[in-house]
Amino acid sequence: MNDDADRSLIVLHAVSKVYRSGRHEVRALANVSLTIPTGGFVSVIGRSGSGKSTLLNLMAGLELPSAGRVCVAGHDLATLSDDHLSDLRLRQVGFVFQSFNLFPSFTVLENVAWRLEFLGMSRRRASAEATAALEEVGVDAHAGARRPAELSGGEQQRVAIARALATRPAILLADEPTGNLDSQTGTQILDLLRALNHRRNVTVVLVTHSILAATVGQRTVELSDGRIIRDVRAPAPQCEVVPLRD
Repeated sequence: MNDDADRSLIVLHAVSKVYRSGRHEVRALANVSLTIPTGGFVSVIGRSGSGKSTLLNLMAGLELPSAGRVCVAGHDLATLSDDHLSDLRLRQVGFVFQSFNLFPSFTVLENVAWRLEFLGMSRRRASAEATAALEEVGVDAHAGARRPAELSGGEQQRVAIARALATRPAILLADEPTGNLDSQTGTQILDLLRALNHRRNVTVVLVTHSILAATVGQRTVELSDGRIIRDVRAPAPQCEVVPLRD
């Protein structure tokens, strides 16, 4: 890989992923190369089975490629131990899922704070950091004592985003984050992700099947049958993004 690629935050070089079950073989990705710089916002679009989720899992180190290299924050993921991979995910990567994945028995505040406590932060400081993260994504402070089931879908996704960002990761991986939301709420969540990308300079990789969602980022990568068939960069914005409140 060249020097520019090596300086990118996420680098996939000639990556293939094959799943085998007995004599059967399914090629999820085929010779995919992709570089994403720090602060980038890339939307990955494709039909079901195109390889989108596999691509995201490889970036997160949840799976390793059958061939090629995946480098994140300067680390070749194939060379890291399980403990180092877990530590990289905890500190450098935030996850947002379609189904929110909040702990139903935890309060909203506890759902955000637990990752911080897991890093060794005191409960008091973790609570303060979690409260700030919730406020940043537009969740009212009074919601902190409520359970996820008491919130709307949009509110739950905001809590999930706050949880993902609480550790101040370099990368935010979002897997169909608007899939369980109505169109208006989904648009609000996409606007929030774009604002966070600008405000925090967090690198966002958004996996989606929605054409609307795919236009939010600076770049849209389309997958089909495990291959990149289109890689389009958005034109420069004509107006400033409204910053989130402090």
